[in-house]
Amino acid sequence: MFKALILEQGDDGMATAAIREIGEDSLPEGDVTVAVEYSTVNYKDGLCLSPRGGGLVRTYPHVGGVDFAGTVEASDDPRYSPGDKVVLTGWRVGEVHWGGYAQKARVKADWLVPLPEALTSRQAMAIGTAGLTAMLAVMALEDHGLTPDKGEVLVTGAAGGVGSVATAILAGRGYEVAGVTGRPEQAKYLKSLGAARIVPRGEINEVVKRPLEKEIWAGCVDAVGGAMLARLLGQMKYGGSVAAVGLAGGADLPASVIPFLLRGVNLLGIDSVMQPFENRLRAWERVAKDLAMDKLEEMVTPAVLADLPGLGADILKGQVKGRIVVDVNA
Repeated sequence: MFKALILEQGDDGMATAAIREIGEDSLPEGDVTVAVEYSTVNYKDGLCLSPRGGGLVRTYPHVGGVDFAGTVEASDDPRYSPGDKVVLTGWRVGEVHWGGYAQKARVKADWLVPLPEALTSRQAMAIGTAGLTAMLAVMALEDHGLTPDKGEVLVTGAAGGVGSVATAILAGRGYEVAGVTGRPEQAKYLKSLGAARIVPRGEINEVVKRPLEKEIWAGCVDAVGGAMLARLLGQMKYGGSVAAVGLAGGADLPASVIPFLLRGVNLLGIDSVMQPFENRLRAWERVAKDLAMDKLEEMVTPAVLADLPGLGADILKGQVKGRIVVDVNA
């Protein structure tokens, strides 16, 4: 028997969460059984924990948790053996499939990645989907020509999970980072991660008035979307790229094609959910090398399974700073 945070649907169609003791025979089918050590909280986790499952949960009872890291207990796949350290992000685990908000998980071997030797399972979950997405964004920007000598790099939603890791990675690689936040009290935190300056959200979160403005940003990691993304596209330097990783500000893009046609701006879509294994492995190895662990630790808020319903509601309201690491065994 082991502990899991079970989401159950009532007669009114609303779901509630409670910690239960369940047996291994309750786990879904899969090639590998993992003793989960840590998980985390992403925006999708907040949706799944909400009373209606955020449109992501298909069937109940359900175990959420988009990410987890731990140790292989049993494996029917030759790639993994008992004792191997592994990490999982994406593949709709925690949404369609049972996830990491339990002391054990059973998943397909194809969804796992060996934990880099330089990382502990706790550090892996401090990184999680948010950090992996941030690393994929930085890699995409650099693949499209971004280098520190090109100029200032903007990170929107900088105090959030993706933004925090992106800020720390970029600063560590020698970039001059400008962090956008609507929470002035987070300025000290962002400076500690390496942000050279803070841009108040109100200065850039406006509907586009002119398709082209002064060229300011050499690159951008954008976690906001919506009107802010439309606005900053017109502020990109010639040939600059924006890595779009989120839509906290809305899914619509009220933008002009002019920045793409006259300045050669690139808009790069970043998906971490269905990334092929080789790309995941490359990103995990890069983040283990490029992200300073002391900076990562500054982002961490510890939590346990019982904290998750409240934290899920908080992240949907934009009230979570940095990264949450959930010790599922505490």
